[in-house]
Amino acid sequence: MINFEIPKKIQAEAQMADMVAKQIMRPISRKYDEGEHERPVEFTNAMWPFLKQQEKARWAKIESGEVKPERDGPNWTILRLILMIEILSWGDAGIYLCTPNAGLGGAAVEAVGTPEQKERYMKRFSTGEPKWGAMAITEPNAGSDNSSMRTTAVLDEETNEWVINGEKVFITNGKLSLEESDGFCVVWATIDPDAGRAGIKSFVVEGGTPGVSIAKQEHKLGIRASDTVALHFKDVRVPFDSVLGSPDVQKTSKGFKGAMKTFDASRPAVAASAVGIARAALEFTQETLAEEGIVIDYTKPKHQLTAVERDLMEMEARYRGSWLLTLRATSQLAFGESNRLEASMCKARAGEAVTWITQKSVELLGPLGYSRETLAEKWMRDAKINDIYEGTKQINLLIVARSILGYSRRELK
Repeated sequence: MINFEIPKKIQAEAQMADMVAKQIMRPISRKYDEGEHERPVEFTNAMWPFLKQQEKARWAKIESGEVKPERDGPNWTILRLILMIEILSWGDAGIYLCTPNAGLGGAAVEAVGTPEQKERYMKRFSTGEPKWGAMAITEPNAGSDNSSMRTTAVLDEETNEWVINGEKVFITNGKLSLEESDGFCVVWATIDPDAGRAGIKSFVVEGGTPGVSIAKQEHKLGIRASDTVALHFKDVRVPFDSVLGSPDVQKTSKGFKGAMKTFDASRPAVAASAVGIARAALEFTQETLAEEGIVIDYTKPKHQLTAVERDLMEMEARYRGSWLLTLRATSQLAFGESNRLEASMCKARAGEAVTWITQKSVELLGPLGYSRETLAEKWMRDAKINDIYEGTKQINLLIVARSILGYSRRELK
């Protein structure tokens, strides 16, 4: 029988995340929504000691041989991460994105980095002060179509260094990752612009590296507490072995395909965040309407329910369906199985569901939902980004269709 209870191994962490979400994040949610670009220090200070200790314990086990960095599932770290993301996003999605950890940059390192690179870049999150990782992919003229990427990495054979030039936009934790000396940002760049995707590789740029500057900080509709910036790279020099994977770069599609593995892990994470926001809106709507005597009688057939009751049931169904898809994609990842199809399925479904659920919440709550007296309108603003970043719904549905129908990218656009 399938069991959806939280595994005992991670129950304590889930309880801790729930406490942080309720006691720290919710009370400051409105404050950091209105104070965009302010750092939520209350949250950072609460999370860092716990996260640092977790990483310290994980690396101690790796070095003692108790567990190996590469192993068969279940990978409890992945399961724990997805569960914590859902809970913390219930608290506040924008503040959750300020969690001091390796973030998307770490996901890229774990996906295609060598064992030596994983130790070099990831072990630092077990020591010292709070630090962040980030990933820079999107460009002003290259969003969903990465083949048109124009940020370049040219090898200087005299110094054996890569020289990066270009601009990246909409980078989560871009400022935090580079202003801290121990942080880093994984930058996607092309070694051959004429080769399209085949020439794309990913490079680790350390915090404090000369030539990196913040072009602007984004003003956003939602997740306003999140650090989102545009970065400019001007003759940025990084070591030869900072290219993720083998430093022996060949002009084949392997580099791009390897980098794309990052999304197999990041898309379920985005879906989990969407589910957390959806749960927040659903629970608040149910509780508020229950105070007015509107409680669903699940024993009645649908045609005997009121329009409001049917909407509430549909909200719950979309929320639960999205969470089950997310858990499936996460389980496959945790057991070392390919989850490319399922990662895109859960991301597309959760992004669509949270957008609909939060809009329906505002609608059902009426003026109360539309006013700033509650967080309902904020959840609606926070929700939409989950339908956009880490691949828009349209891009993910294309991936799903290609996978199911057996079409290539050229055959189905």
